[in-house]
This record gives sequence, C-alpha cells and structure tokens, in this order.
Amino acid sequence: MVKYTIQRIIYMFFVFMTITLMCFVLIRMLPLPALAPNDPHTAILELRREALGYNKPYLVQFWIFIKNIVTKWDWGVSEKLYIGRDVWQVFLEKLPATMIVNLYSIIWTIPVGIALGILAALKKNTWVDYTISTLTMVVISVPSFVYAFLVQYIFCFKLRWFPFLMKGGTDYFSLEMFRSIVPPVLSLSFGVIAGFCRTTRAELTEVLTSEFMLLARTKGLTKAQATVRHALRNCFVVVVPGIFGEFIGIIGGSLIIERIFSIPGVGGLTLNAINGLDYNVFMLSTCFYTAIGLVASLVVDISYGFIDPRIRMGSKK
Repeated sequence: MVKYTIQRIIYMFFVFMTITLMCFVLIRMLPLPALAPNDPHTAILELRREALGYNKPYLVQFWIFIKNIVTKWDWGVSEKLYIGRDVWQVFLEKLPATMIVNLYSIIWTIPVGIALGILAALKKNTWVDYTISTLTMVVISVPSFVYAFLVQYIFCFKLRWFPFLMKGGTDYFSLEMFRSIVPPVLSLSFGVIAGFCRTTRAELTEVLTSEFMLLARTKGLTKAQATVRHALRNCFVVVVPGIFGEFIGIIGGSLIIERIFSIPGVGGLTLNAINGLDYNVFMLSTCFYTAIGLVASLVVDISYGFIDPRIRMGSKK
C-alpha cells in the first residue's frame, strides 16, 4: 500500500505539472490585456511583466512562474479584476464562500441519497423501486443550472421562502446567511442525491442476491440482520469512496451555480478571470481545481484498501 501510494503521488505530480503547463501556454497565447495609461499601477505591472519574462519563450515563462511559487509562494498580481492586488490573497477571500456552499450540499446529500438507494434495493421490483429509479434517471439527466432556475422560481419567487441571491458578508453561520445559501445548496444537491441513490441501489441489489447472503440467512440471521451486518458493509466499499468523487463533482458544478446566485466564491472568480483575461487569477484557479481533482482521485483509490482489507492496491498477486 505504501509503495502504491508513493507511485500514485509521483504520477499525480507529473499529471499536475502537465495540465498546468498546457493551461499556462494556452492562456499566454492569448493577447495580453492592455493596461490603462493613467492608472498608477500600470508602471508596476509593466515591470512585473518584464520580470516574469512575458517577452521570452513560453517554457522560460513557465519556469519563472513555477520558481516564484515554489520559492516565494508568489502567484503574481491581478492585472484586470483586482488591479495590483496579490492573487493569493484574493483567492483566500473567495474560497470560504465556495467551500461553505459545497460542504452544506455534501453533508445532507450523502444520507438522503444512500437512504433512498437502500430503500429502492430492499423494495426491488416494487412500485417504490420503480418510482425512485425513474426519478433518479430523470434527475441525473438534467444539469444543475436548470434546477437553479426552478429553485429560484418556486422557492424564491412564488413562495418567497428564500432570497434570490446569496447575502454578502463573511458571517456564514448566521440565520440570514443560511437562508440565502439554501437555494444554491438545493440546486447542487439534486444530482448528487440521484448519483448516490443509483450507486447504492446497484451495489446493494447485487450484494443481496449473492451466495454469502443466502448462507447468512441459513445460519439463522433475519433479513434485517443479514442486511445490516453483511450487505451494507460490502456495499459501502464502493459507496464511501464515491463520496470524494461527488464532492469534486459539486465543486465543478458550482462554477455556474455561483454565477447564478451571485456567490462571491472561487467559481465566479474563475469565470471572471477567463472573461477578463486575468492570467494570474486564471492560473491559480486552474491549479486549485486540478489539485483538488487529483487529490480526490488518490484518496478514492487509497480508501478502497482501508475500507476493505482484502483489497491490496498495486499488488501483483
């Protein structure tokens, strides 16, 4: 397991550097954003461009970019969105809003999705199973931004239970802030609930029809006891690692949701950086999403070995 983990970390590092290099070259191939002639930051930004080698080959620019990060943790300054401000500080200001929305989403979607999946598996081939399975397929087929518009129309416009947009400020645990967070959380949650439900139902249905479950019943265990002690444990070998994958899926989907609900998070910052050609902001956001995805993939693979000791990653036998 240790050898496999080290190998995966090395592989993850090379993948991260490759993706970063590709994004760096592609964004630098675009025209440089013009600087305002009368802006007091213009002279400083021009000097920084010279120091970062903007007039040199792309590989040289990339080397300077990586060296500044490794040696000084310097991601550069914003040239368009927050002129002259340190990109890392701007990113830290936006990160809490993104994380709080995603954490609220994943916290309640996990038990609801797994519970619906268990119910569908235990009621297999009944109207309950058919109803849950049909709704699951419908929900998975619809993108999250469609739910955002439905949530805004039903809960914000018609019923007026929640505000249309997320409340500003940094008091993320106040009642007013919580009410404003509910609509984007709901918009992100439908697809995740459906995903957990489908995975849990498929795995649990297969386990319930396996031979060792029949053996457990012949030894005197009731259906409930056999399900809890054996079926669910084997089912969760696949379900639990999927939690990390769903978390990454939520973060990716929140790019559009943040824009719809005016959430001052990383997603909106990334989209604004793309539209405004703010190179440094875009690169930091890209590295963030890439690192999150790669780390989640590593955690998912390693978690299989801890959840089920019979699994030995990287073993040749």
